[in-house]
Amino acid sequence: MKLLILGGTIFLGRHLVDVALARGHDVTLFNRGKSGPALFPDVPTLHGDRKTDEGLAALDSAGPFDAVIDTCGYVPRVVRLSAQKLAGKTSTYCFISTVSVYKNWPGEPCDETGTLATIEDEATEEVTGETYGALKVLCEKEAEAAFPGKNLIVRPGLIVGPSDPTDRFAYWPNRAMQGGEILAPGSPETPVQFIDVRDLAEWNIRLLEEGQTGVFNADGQQTSFGTLLAACGAERVTYVSEKFLEEQSVAPWSQLPLWIPGMAENPGGGATNVERAVKSGLTYRPLKETTEGTLAWLLARPAEGTWKSTLTREREAEVLAAWHAA
Repeated sequence: MKLLILGGTIFLGRHLVDVALARGHDVTLFNRGKSGPALFPDVPTLHGDRKTDEGLAALDSAGPFDAVIDTCGYVPRVVRLSAQKLAGKTSTYCFISTVSVYKNWPGEPCDETGTLATIEDEATEEVTGETYGALKVLCEKEAEAAFPGKNLIVRPGLIVGPSDPTDRFAYWPNRAMQGGEILAPGSPETPVQFIDVRDLAEWNIRLLEEGQTGVFNADGQQTSFGTLLAACGAERVTYVSEKFLEEQSVAPWSQLPLWIPGMAENPGGGATNVERAVKSGLTYRPLKETTEGTLAWLLARPAEGTWKSTLTREREAEVLAAWHAA
């Protein structure tokens, strides 16, 4: 299978390349050449900036391809440009979307038929926490318009594992490795849901091999903080009430990754329905493989690559001291 991957050098993209090559496929990349330019020296790479038609000129003489995977489309106008450019060059356009397209996520369970988010200003190109999901909805529509009935829409939840640049999951195995008393939100039963990037990439390539199209949620099986921290090897965990964390101005999701307030009382609310994906062949590795793989990658990455906005050890100690005093 001849594959074109838009992106291909950051997180999911690089794992898609690894899987495709391991399965014997012919891969071409299109990207700006700014992130990880030396990752795949033997893979043909076309350079350009997909934000303009001129920036896509390198694709004019490329192809044909059996499938295209768009890993980095966030603005509908930009997706429209690439999808229209490739409309005559491939039979399948795979767009990597997000579960954030659902209007009521994470407050309610969602399957592929859930109500989608909308945005008043559909022309905006400012991607924020408020516009992200709705803009992805519009991106999906652009893919469908260019490839009616021939597009594959993959809606991942939180993607985790080696090469994750966000620190949203890596915080926990790293924190467990450091030892000492660990601050965690809610209770051991507080639900979490995520998917290992390696499982997602392998399944995604297999879908394309099988000629699958349509919409698929792509998330992990829902688990709990207690199960996650046990897999990380954490020994001393103190669970602090969500109300107290909010009073202490501890930011959910960023400072304490994976924590979504209210899920402890509404565990079904944050659950993404993955029945369709599982029936199509999505499988999951043991959780310990995910935590150990993430930690191994963390220990090998340059120190300047760490950390984003997660809790510092000092701030964590302050919150724990306040909790114990209360």
